Order: sequence, then C-alpha cells, then structure tokens
Amino acid sequence: MGQIVVLRHGQTEWSRSGQHTGVTDLPLLPEGEDKARSVAPRLAERRFAEVWTSPLQRARRTAELAGLTATGVDRDLVELDYGGYEGRTTAEISEELGREWSVWRDPIVPGETPGETLAQVAERVDRVLDRARARLADGDVALVAHGHVLRVLTARWLGLGPEAGALFALPAGAFGVLGHEHDRPVLTGWGL
Repeated sequence: MGQIVVLRHGQTEWSRSGQHTGVTDLPLLPEGEDKARSVAPRLAERRFAEVWTSPLQRARRTAELAGLTATGVDRDLVELDYGGYEGRTTAEISEELGREWSVWRDPIVPGETPGETLAQVAERVDRVLDRARARLADGDVALVAHGHVLRVLTARWLGLGPEAGALFALPAGAFGVLGHEHDRPVLTGWGL
C-alpha cells in the first residue's frame, strides 16, 4: 500500500513576510527554489503512481524542482481563499479587529474574492483524498500544494475536523507523509 506525500511549495515573498497567499499567483523566491531542489533526493527514493499539483505556479514549480513529474493539476489543491484577508498578515488582521484572529477559528471576510470556510476546504480535500486512496495500491501519491490546504487535508486524513489543521505546521518547502498502521490512517513523517 502506497503513502500520500504532501509537499508544500517553496518560499515566496509573501510566505516569507507572513502574508496570507491564497489565490494570488506568486513565483518562488530563489531560496524557495533551492529548498524545493533539496527535497528531490528524498523523493527520488519513492515510486509515485500519481503526482498532483495545485494550478498555481509556486506549487507547479516546486514539483518540477523537486524532481516530480506532474500527472495532473487539481483545482481542489488550491490554497484557502482568504477573501478580504488576502495579502494581509495575522498581526494586521488582529490589530484591525482589536483581538487575536486565527484562520483556524475565525471567519474569512469577503474581498475581491468571496473567501472560503474551513468546511468548504474540507469538502475539496476530501475529494482529493478519495481520488488518492484509489491510487495507493499502485504506489505513492504526491500532492504539491500550499500550507493551509495541506494542513486541512492532513487533519481530514486522520479523521479530524478541518480546524485540527492548526496542529500540523508545515514549513515552506517541507513535506509530510500520510500512511497507515494496522489499516488505520496515520501520520508517518512530518516537516521533512
């Protein structure tokens, strides 16, 4: 039985500054490209039945630099739509609200895009997981995407609510492995 490898894209200007980057299509920084290349040897040890990426350039480029050949582009892997919080930091949002704000607890407000709830993200990643499970008999499945969407996906793999994604911080350019133990979904590696 294969495993699911979740790879977060390398660093961008906004991930470095802490700005929420949902639908804005930013390129990788040079250090983000270097980090993506650095995981290639570890990923080369695996046999991938599928490699799916978010359509955004930072994810597609990360896959390429990590030595992965995409077999598909999956819109369900796009980052959470931050609506009116796109491009803003948690500190800026908290200051405006006069209290601590968290993407894991508080709603997103509409902006140029409508925004998205964690429940809506969970619906998307549940579809991804259903498709991935169907391919695990043939090898591993790599999902190359973004921090928050992959954290929600990991929570859902483990049978948790989407807000439990708060527990799975994944640095830019790092990957995690979702597998099984005694037929139970488990986290077998993280932040690699």
